Amino acid sequence: MPRPEKVQAVAEIKERIEGARAVFLTEFRGMSVKQLSALRRSLREVGSEYKVVKMTLARRATDELGIEGISEHLVGPTGLTFADGDAVATAKALRDAGKDNDKVVIKAGILSGGQVIMPEQVTKLAEIEPREVLLSKIAGAAKAPLSQMAGMLGAFTRNAATMFSQLLEKKESDTPADSAPVETPAAEAEAAPAPEPADDAIVEPEEAAAAEEASETEEPANSAEEE
Repeated sequence: MPRPEKVQAVAEIKERIEGARAVFLTEFRGMSVKQLSALRRSLREVGSEYKVVKMTLARRATDELGIEGISEHLVGPTGLTFADGDAVATAKALRDAGKDNDKVVIKAGILSGGQVIMPEQVTKLAEIEPREVLLSKIAGAAKAPLSQMAGMLGAFTRNAATMFSQLLEKKESDTPADSAPVETPAAEAEAAPAPEPADDAIVEPEEAAAAEEASETEEPANSAEEE
């Protein structure tokens, strides 16, 4: 029988996934504490939260939610970005972070409703213009001949249109989060690849990186194995 701590941790992950407009999976192997802290700040600025959770618990949570096709990506040193604000802005922030730091690798995403998207689809999502710009274009097209409106709407790929409609529905129905997560001060030292966190807790990525930094002299950089 699962320990109460694990049951609670799984419930917390499920609640965060269900409450987010989107969830993005990124690998953070080899990132330093300073780099992780900078990534968290950039994501918090767009209303998102970056968390590192035990992958076995994350897989259990997604299985219980009936999300198919995501378990294979919930392995290794993986962080979950919960887009509580604009999911498009979050995808843009992750894409830009990957351009500045090749250690930020987007693995997959989960849209509202449990739709799993691959890295290239996350990139397409990041290329969608802000909601205000899209609404302005649609309003402008409404005043133009129908042939021009059809041409503009046809420019969207099926995937992009589907993702945008799902996110727009979620955005209209949800209310903004009451408060932003409190940032934990980060050390300036460089860290080796982070090990997975303890079974019964959701931990900050800085703690994961710092823990591996302490164990750097004990074992090779990529030797940590998942439970």
